Amino acid sequence: MRLLISVGLAAALLPLQMQGSWPRVLDAAGLDAARVTVLEGDSAEARRHGFRPGAGHVEVRSVTDAMLPALQIVWAQPQRVPRFEVPAGATVFTRERWTGAPLAAGLRRGDTVIFWTATAIGEKGYERYPYIPQALAELGLRPKLESRALWAFFDSSYRLRADPDYLAARWRRGGVSALHIAAWHYWEPDLRRDAWLAKLIEACHRHAITAYAWVELPHVSEEFWRAHPEWREQTAAGQDAHLDWRRLMNLTSPNCAAAVDAGLRTLLARFDWDGVNLGELYFESLEGYLNPARFTPFNADVRRRFEQLAGVDPKELYDPKSRAWHLRDANPLRRFLEFRAQLAGELQEEWLGRIEAMKKDRPWLDVALTHVDDRFDTTMRDNLGADAARLLPAAARRGAAFLAEDPATVWHLGPERYEEMARRYAAIAPPGVRLGVDVNVVERYQDVYPTRQQTGSELLQLVRAATRSFGRVALYFENSILAPDWPLLAAAAAPGRASQLQDGAWQAHLEQTAALEWDGCALVNGAPWPARSEGRLLLPAGEWKVERCEGAAEPLLKDFNGELLAVERAGGRLRIEYESRARAIAILAGEPDKVVLLPPGRRTEWLN
Repeated sequence: MRLLISVGLAAALLPLQMQGSWPRVLDAAGLDAARVTVLEGDSAEARRHGFRPGAGHVEVRSVTDAMLPALQIVWAQPQRVPRFEVPAGATVFTRERWTGAPLAAGLRRGDTVIFWTATAIGEKGYERYPYIPQALAELGLRPKLESRALWAFFDSSYRLRADPDYLAARWRRGGVSALHIAAWHYWEPDLRRDAWLAKLIEACHRHAITAYAWVELPHVSEEFWRAHPEWREQTAAGQDAHLDWRRLMNLTSPNCAAAVDAGLRTLLARFDWDGVNLGELYFESLEGYLNPARFTPFNADVRRRFEQLAGVDPKELYDPKSRAWHLRDANPLRRFLEFRAQLAGELQEEWLGRIEAMKKDRPWLDVALTHVDDRFDTTMRDNLGADAARLLPAAARRGAAFLAEDPATVWHLGPERYEEMARRYAAIAPPGVRLGVDVNVVERYQDVYPTRQQTGSELLQLVRAATRSFGRVALYFENSILAPDWPLLAAAAAPGRASQLQDGAWQAHLEQTAALEWDGCALVNGAPWPARSEGRLLLPAGEWKVERCEGAAEPLLKDFNGELLAVERAGGRLRIEYESRARAIAILAGEPDKVVLLPPGRRTEWLN
């Protein structure tokens, strides 16, 4: 393949492989570089394809993109470029906001996509043109592999009129296998809301998505907060701890803890949950003790306990004239911060135990922990009382998944941070722990370019890097993911690679279950393959050769959200060998006559 790239207006012919940040951009979306000819700026090759500088120049700082015209896209540094003409038949994707001058465009010529940008795309690949992968997909370049194992968070606020089947189908197309539903909205029974949630969980199950009750203790619910002012958490400033959207309760109070335990038991019994996510059970705030208006816990129970331990009321830590600053302990604040981190760990283990007890009635419930990362940003331990090193062994003992959550302080950093995060967790993770990462897709408070929120190539690179660094990737949250990103999310999380062989067959190397784009009958390693639906083959981890076959072999297994180990078809019998911590959901092409569950470590059989 020939590539041409220019720096400024100087053209330079590249070798036959991608250079600069282009390989990263294409790899993040699973796109085939062999089918793309890339052109940047003005060059003889660009002119040959019809991209020519016209009269005048334009100063570019703010741009619009056809993928999401309303999105604010701002370049960190303005660029002065010629006002280019594009060939007839080319689709212009990106324009300068005020003049409409074309900045990125592409067209198809046979099996090849010609893609041109007026400037270099930048060192990271998303500094100026965030939606290059989406534009290439629009031109017919499609990924071959997709993940079927993403997790996503869901908050139903203001969405009770949305069609559950529409939502579930959209999530599954995006590769979601488990949905973590904000359960605090349903803590107290309500006929209308409960009916909608029941329908949502049913729709998720119909689309092979498991449903987790996501709880955010010490926040319980708005009604619980209103009903129990005596149990409200207090800040160091002496105020009720209503911080952002969370209304924090004092879980160190035995009466409060008992009421929350009873409420959680009722919540888990009212709906057909597949798991529980115990999220962010520690203290506030991101600014730590420097902001007493947000710093917790300062309820009477905690203050009394610390005073018995250290001989000083924590309130005195904010008074330089108090006796706290004249004790033999030269740093009473440090002692309180250590006490606070230990208390957070105790609460986490206590509530893991409580949920374990609740599983006696529902043994199929999986458990996940979402815990802010304090290994990459080490300030989180003092600021929030979060200590992953303490919690990981408890998670491993109880078989809970552990999701390390990106703190807001690092949201502006690039995808490379996940590799470093994974390295640091590997040093403290006990054997067998189910380690994952929670990627926050939200507007950032830092000065970031070209978009306030992660989208386009930046988001795809984040998901790709997270997938390669952690065994599980969760996205916060499904409604913040912008529309252009959904079609390529599953490809960004694809756990392996696929390449076409000279005979037209495909070779796939997979690290976990994935879907391979495919239409019609397929032979996988020489045998007819029964796991197929909607233009995809579902393949387990391993090495696979996929070839076309004659006939119209009907699929038996249309979808499955567990980790496939093997799939076989023998006569009218379908065998599925799999692993899953939660209930695994199989979508069959027809009704089975009989289902036989064999002992653990063996297979599950459907007999037709």
